[in-house]
Amino acid sequence: MLEYGENSLELHPDLIPAGSKVVIHDDVLATGGTVEAISKLVAQLGGEVVGACFIIELSFLGGREKLAGTDLHALITY
Repeated sequence: MLEYGENSLELHPDLIPAGSKVVIHDDVLATGGTVEAISKLVAQLGGEVVGACFIIELSFLGGREKLAGTDLHALITY
């Protein structure tokens, strides 16, 4: 859910074979909503998110706390 609207993410059902280990790559970690949504989709397909990487983390928005338990890495943190 976005602050000012709604959006959706979709994955093709054949994209991630059951048992796959997945690392999510995204440009910005803000509130953690995108990674949380992608993680749920990966789990529905039988995969396991083992980590996430970002170029920028906006730490003041609390995304890392929302994704507690996920191995997270960011090149730059503000």
